[in-house]
Amino acid sequence: MPWKYSGRILRPGKAWTDNNGNQHSGVWMRYSSSQKSTFGIVWEDPPASEEPFNTSFYWGRQADGTLMPKSLTDVNEVDEDGNAINDEDGNQIVTLGLKSNAINLVKQQAADKLAPTDWMVIRLQEDSSKTLSTAVTNYRAAVRTASGTIETSIGNASNLAAFMALYDTPVDSDGNPTGNAPINDWPDEI
Repeated sequence: MPWKYSGRILRPGKAWTDNNGNQHSGVWMRYSSSQKSTFGIVWEDPPASEEPFNTSFYWGRQADGTLMPKSLTDVNEVDEDGNAINDEDGNQIVTLGLKSNAINLVKQQAADKLAPTDWMVIRLQEDSSKTLSTAVTNYRAAVRTASGTIETSIGNASNLAAFMALYDTPVDSDGNPTGNAPINDWPDEI
């Protein structure tokens, strides 16, 4: 929630006038904590129903403030009567869930990581006198393995909390990263 004075919201960078008619410049945010307190400026934490949320995992908030999670699984679209909503070809419309979207992204990332060395594999198929270096062979195998591991982790996420945990980077006791988030645990590029 915002900084407030006498119940009024103060906008950062905007001048304001206190109840005694004193004008305060737009740099009031630079006041020290004690100056803010002296002038009656207080910080009010937002209620839980107004806390920011990650739009990657939630659609928004309901009227009571509770979060509306996105579906982990694919959803067959239906109308208010429960009848299938079809596309112009007569196929039921399906909205992909978080898992399907994440798996599709992982597959694209794997393809992007393999693409720079694809020409070497094609050349090998067309000209058997050429060879692939061990580094290239090992890297390509590691990308495919990582892709499979990440996709399995996505598939195994049993609920939204488990799915969201895949995006958490592991840290040590000092808060320093100790590796990659499981959703992004790719081998180092060659």
